[in-house]
Amino acid sequence: MSDFEPTTDFPDYIDDDDSPVLSPEAVRDQKVQKRRKNVLRWLVLGLTLILIFLGYGVIRVIVAVAFAYMILVAGMAVIGSFARPVPEPPPPGELRKVKLTYRCPTCGAELRMTLANDQVPSPPRHCADEMELTTNLDEI
Repeated sequence: MSDFEPTTDFPDYIDDDDSPVLSPEAVRDQKVQKRRKNVLRWLVLGLTLILIFLGYGVIRVIVAVAFAYMILVAGMAVIGSFARPVPEPPPPGELRKVKLTYRCPTCGAELRMTLANDQVPSPPRHCADEMELTTNLDEI
């Protein structure tokens, strides 16, 4: 028998921090987004004050600027979604070459699957129903 007793030098609170570690690009992107939002807010506030000072009705100006702000934010979100990169392809060897044909029982659409993560993957869905496998599994 041995008197060896393993010990750990980790403090008890080591697992309390669940915050994600951001890459430098993500930190920079967050700063840019925050700066853009601040600039947009100041522009909206300035435009509102200028229009009120020029004599337009306060309620009309506030409603118009609020709608313009919502449209601008929605447009920026849509355009920003196009800037996201395409996800990286899976590492080689994870997908297998298959030659399966499926048919939708509702509308009759046919699908040919050439790559899958399993030799016989679960059938895809079409018209809210699972498609039927029409390929003979003995030929695979």
